[in-house]
Amino acid sequence: MAYWLFKTEPDTFSIDDLARANTIWEGVRNYQARNFLRDQVQEGDEVFIYHSSCKQVGIAGIGRVVRAGFPDPFAFDPDSAYFDAKSNPDKPTWYAVELTFERRLPLLPLAALKANPALAGMPLVQKGSRLSVMPVTPAQWRAILAMA
Repeated sequence: MAYWLFKTEPDTFSIDDLARANTIWEGVRNYQARNFLRDQVQEGDEVFIYHSSCKQVGIAGIGRVVRAGFPDPFAFDPDSAYFDAKSNPDKPTWYAVELTFERRLPLLPLAALKANPALAGMPLVQKGSRLSVMPVTPAQWRAILAMA
């Protein structure tokens, strides 16, 4: 099992939305994040759900991967905001995973995460990190859970 952090804007999709129903984690349009979804994220992996681009930025809860990387169906839907005319179902460009809700956490703000020396190497706390899907080491996972 591996650990991940997925960023989301809570006005689009929040931990509360995940608590209501499993979801396809779609719409990732960054090649490095896509590669993680396609090649590394596996069924059973645990995921921190991180609320970004909002008033209270931080880790809000945990999800679990219930279906590993598969072609993002929204890339082929012309009515979707994530449609990509260049993506081909026979050789897809974009990938998604399916998540289920595990639990909410008390919001762990970015400032608190940055202040924790055990997280110094985590991409999230490094300057300029904008990746929407990123790996979390087991030690970082434990340090974050200890903060909660």
